[in-house]
Amino acid sequence: MAADIAANIASVRARVAEAAVRAGRDPADVTIVAVSKTVGVDTIREAVAAGLTDLGENRAQEFRDKYGLLGPLAHWHFIGHLQTNKVKYLVEKVNLIHSVDGMAVAAEIDRLSKRAGLQQRVLVEVNVSGEASKSGVGAGEAMALVDSLRPLENIKVSGLMTVAPLTDDPETVRPYFRRLRALFADIAGRAWPEVEMRYLSMGMSGDFPVAVEEGANVIRVGTAIFGPRK
Repeated sequence: MAADIAANIASVRARVAEAAVRAGRDPADVTIVAVSKTVGVDTIREAVAAGLTDLGENRAQEFRDKYGLLGPLAHWHFIGHLQTNKVKYLVEKVNLIHSVDGMAVAAEIDRLSKRAGLQQRVLVEVNVSGEASKSGVGAGEAMALVDSLRPLENIKVSGLMTVAPLTDDPETVRPYFRRLRALFADIAGRAWPEVEMRYLSMGMSGDFPVAVEEGANVIRVGTAIFGPRK
């Protein structure tokens, strides 16, 4: 298993490098977040031993349980839909929360971060495709949400995230990635001192090369590293 994971990681890195070169970018600028949802802790340890530095979880309680066993083994990312009552499992433990989509959850992150004496980095999740099945603020409302988060002193808006539609042809989702990158640039252009447009999180196992070509500097890859989920 360890050899398979190491080979998969090498393959993902090679594909990232190829996509970055096509776009005239430095492959080192792209962070690979290994999505470890449903993956056992021994397998996660193997992936970290093979060189992975960033892990992503979709479910707050699953993250809580894994963190209890693994601790700060890597940089942890929370990438799933976040309910207000689950924020308590994340603060002080995750490096980056990718999925802020409203004031209520942001305010709770701010409150608990203030109590912990820290500033939590977050991304605003944008539902670029407008699919009803997906979380995230609409593309037309993202700028206003970022603006409304600025007074919260214990969170730091550090970029944007999206989940593209599932497809067998990655080229069909290129326009969604391109639109998020344009929105990212628009917000950065405001030069708000409380906002840091640093991370553009987009692309998963089926479409990450296209996402990298369109400017992603964080990709979230699960099955391409760990294999099909049970």
